[in-house]
Amino acid sequence: MKLTYEGHSCFQIEADDHRIIIDPFLEGNPLAVLKPNKVEVEAVLVTHGHADHLGSAIDIAKKNDAPIIAPFELVNYCIERGANGHHMHIGGAFNFPFGRVKLTIAHHGSTTETGAVGNPCGFIVEMGGQTIYHAGDTGIFSDMSLIGELHDIDYALLPIGDNFTMGVADAIVAAKLLKPRVVIPMHYNTFEIIKQDPKEFKDGLEGSGIEVIILEGGESVEAP
Repeated sequence: MKLTYEGHSCFQIEADDHRIIIDPFLEGNPLAVLKPNKVEVEAVLVTHGHADHLGSAIDIAKKNDAPIIAPFELVNYCIERGANGHHMHIGGAFNFPFGRVKLTIAHHGSTTETGAVGNPCGFIVEMGGQTIYHAGDTGIFSDMSLIGELHDIDYALLPIGDNFTMGVADAIVAAKLLKPRVVIPMHYNTFEIIKQDPKEFKDGLEGSGIEVIILEGGESVEAP
């Protein structure tokens, strides 16, 4: 399994000749190296409707004839704009050709230029024998401990930017609730208002037994 950070909250996951992308905010993202027309995937996962997460999802889905996997109302929004979609909702899971996807809660909003498009979510993705938790945009919540209990998480992708999501201090506690093998910070330094030092996050988890990997845009980590 190969996990590539594309800046902000965007990740590509590759395993066993399958590739997906999550929250493809690539145009207008100063941390992104990848361009939308270069993306080749079989599914596009979107946590919520905000422009810095929905991003180029519709165009990527159309180009690749790939479904957008997201909460029900957001999928409807994308279908109305010509994309294919697979409707899901929080707590539900589905086995796709590339792996298994389950939706978790996230405490945030979900709007587009047309207004609200349902609830935000996080994703549990199982690919290549690895379990990845993408928290989406969220504040800390106590049920993260339950998510960690139900799923043996290899990689947790957690926002640390503050203001719109958890900040560093809360994300440190969230990681301890989830108990992943590895945690990767996301959703920071894209804009001035979410500027953070990821080293503070890493230092805060020293001695916890959780490995912290800090990735720059375009960098990858591969499961052993």
